[in-house]
Amino acid sequence: MQFDWLTSGIPALFIILTTGILLGRIKVSNISLDLSGVLFSALILGHFGFHLPSEFLNFGLVIFVFTVGMQAGPGFFDSFRKQGRQFLFFSTIVIALTAVVSFVIKEITGIEKALNVGIFAGALTSSPGLAAATDASNSPLVSIAYGISYPIGLIGVILAVNIIPKLFKIDFKKEEQKYFESLKDDHPDILGRTFEISNPNIDDKSIKEINLRAITNCTASRMLHNEKAFTPNGETKFYIGDYVRLVGSEEDLKKAEILFGKPVEKEIPLSTKYDIRWVVVTNKKIINKNYKSVDLAETFNAQVVKIRRSGIDLTPTPSTFFRFGDKLLIAGSIDGVEKASKIVGDNKKMLSETDILPIFLGILVGIVLGKIKIPFFGLFEFSLGNTGGALIAGLALSKIGKTGPILWTMSSSANQLLRKIGLILFLAVVGTMAGEHLVETMQNQGFMLIWISVVITFVPIIIGIFIGHFILKINFLTLLGLITGLMTSTPGLGAVQSKSDTNAGPVAYATVYPFALVLVIIFSQLLVLI
Repeated sequence: MQFDWLTSGIPALFIILTTGILLGRIKVSNISLDLSGVLFSALILGHFGFHLPSEFLNFGLVIFVFTVGMQAGPGFFDSFRKQGRQFLFFSTIVIALTAVVSFVIKEITGIEKALNVGIFAGALTSSPGLAAATDASNSPLVSIAYGISYPIGLIGVILAVNIIPKLFKIDFKKEEQKYFESLKDDHPDILGRTFEISNPNIDDKSIKEINLRAITNCTASRMLHNEKAFTPNGETKFYIGDYVRLVGSEEDLKKAEILFGKPVEKEIPLSTKYDIRWVVVTNKKIINKNYKSVDLAETFNAQVVKIRRSGIDLTPTPSTFFRFGDKLLIAGSIDGVEKASKIVGDNKKMLSETDILPIFLGILVGIVLGKIKIPFFGLFEFSLGNTGGALIAGLALSKIGKTGPILWTMSSSANQLLRKIGLILFLAVVGTMAGEHLVETMQNQGFMLIWISVVITFVPIIIGIFIGHFILKINFLTLLGLITGLMTSTPGLGAVQSKSDTNAGPVAYATVYPFALVLVIIFSQLLVLI
């Protein structure tokens, strides 16, 4: 036919993407599919003969997962230290119970082991699980069952992410507020307070002599002596009757009361010879160096009063490392602050620019990591694959921050754009592949395998929601990220991210995803053996 060229390659891709995005914008009872509409468009058009090269799928998937890792990396390691055990325990329980349900259904219905394990891997959308099950069973039935349950798993997670919050009447604005409040528990608000010096024990002693930082964890940003205001340094001495402006957390400022005396309601004016301003860390030469080694205070008499990183205010210490994109509140003489700003960089244009070398080099590192064979107690070997490798690379490199001249960072706008492009490419190819054989497979295998797939898809979601929301009281945005992570559902995470701009979902997803990959492989092997 003269229009066959529309059903394959680049024309087909853009037809699917355009119709899918338009479909995703349709709202029914205030529920929309958003970018997940691309999957449904691809399923329909795939059934009518549209097909796309598998290279689009792999390309989109590694870009999406790598950018998720880059976004989640800085918060991932903190989250793992704080909640890692809880999250891993949660994932183990949910996946183990799903495997148990899968086994029970096999015993009740009498379906073959290969079909059962194929449905299990497909419902959890795990390609490594499929590979492990196929290798252990050596049966083509695994792939057939996987082909039935995989699209159901994809669609099921997306529908659950969109519908369940409505059923529970979840207010995502409140969940975002709770998430930010939980972050403040670890990073309290940084406050400023003025103290009148009344302690005779520190009279005529310098900041270094009393070891202000070690005792209070506060920074002296401004002083008033003989009605003259200035920015202090390590050699500055305190005298009875002087006023000092300290910056720190509420707890730190209470420690300062013991040292200096009660706080007072007095503004210390900023001398015309002094300046205080926000500057942005963009100088590659100081990235990953600690504040002590750069020592702006000694070199330029310019004090770093406060750090703002990823929307969180931090108190600077000598061991704090400079990170690209940090905002620093610097106080000091006009000349000192100017020189310190040049050392820090303060090139705001660099924040909106994106160096593409770290992106593709980072993905390449991830692909290499994904090829490494990891032994499991001598029973079998597994690898993380391109997806798991790209995620690990994104997490690790974003945490490292810099290697030689290479900055492992991306602007938020670039990350968001690449993440969306990667996701819709992945959804388009997966949808057409599933749509091509879905009806035929359903007709040949019957509806029993379909309803089993539906059950196995929604069991981990229901169990996860029950344990996470009602027992563990996990923030709902974090909970949705955990569920999409333990089900290794990339499209599911895309649906979660459409509901909130916070890192709650991606951080939770990235925390459990690598562990979930391994768990699904292990339980797939066990379901073949028992």
